[in-house]
Amino acid sequence: MTDLSPADLLDRYDAQLRDEAELVSAETRERHGPVLWGVYRGVRGFVTYRDLGGLDAARIEQLVQETLEHYRSDERITRVEWKTRGHDVAPGLHDALVTQGFVPGAPESVMIGEAAKLAVDVPLPDAETVELRRVESEADVRRLCEAADEAFGEAVPGMAEELLDRLALGRDDMELWVAEIDGQVVCTGRIEPVVGTEFAGLWGGATLAQWRGRGIYRALTAARARSALRRGATLLHSDSTEHSRPILERSGFVKVTTTTPYVWRRP
Repeated sequence: MTDLSPADLLDRYDAQLRDEAELVSAETRERHGPVLWGVYRGVRGFVTYRDLGGLDAARIEQLVQETLEHYRSDERITRVEWKTRGHDVAPGLHDALVTQGFVPGAPESVMIGEAAKLAVDVPLPDAETVELRRVESEADVRRLCEAADEAFGEAVPGMAEELLDRLALGRDDMELWVAEIDGQVVCTGRIEPVVGTEFAGLWGGATLAQWRGRGIYRALTAARARSALRRGATLLHSDSTEHSRPILERSGFVKVTTTTPYVWRRP
């Protein structure tokens, strides 16, 4: 593949990975103006869009109010995420979200690169026996989620059930991977090929604090990249923390924008 410029990669990201592509696994989807309202497992709301259609600050403020009213009207919804991107034209969006009780999380880097550049052999620590494998059983999925919660320092309610439900659908649009040492899950990650696009997503990459800096995350990422190539995906994308961003940059990935989650939680 010819090297693509960051601008080219961002164009492909906007065209292929936003809006409906972000809600493939949602239980429900509803269009409201330029945004899509999604719901996962009846309790988590998610707001996405390709762009905000040139709305001004006053109309964006109204859109945020309408969105929160929509989710608050369903008492089952306990958490709503509005995912923003740093390159979007969205006047007044930050203030509108914060005014309505959304709390911004830490910004992450949207990284894109060629799968082939990541699918390399990674030396692992000689002192430990590291097993990289794909998991599907209920017990393994729950162990994966427990390790990810510990690594991220925050539990995601219902995540294990959501992943198990997706596996049960048999769509084969998600792979769950772990790295284990002596039977303990020390690193997690999943890969999600996006049907009809050049992309697969790298998600859920997390390593327990005591095992970081030993190449385990990089090895698990390489295993996922090889799987993506087998599926025909040539580009990978990831919302990366400052822990994982340098690893991807060393593999030729480039930062095309930033993303910040704004989260509302029901009192």
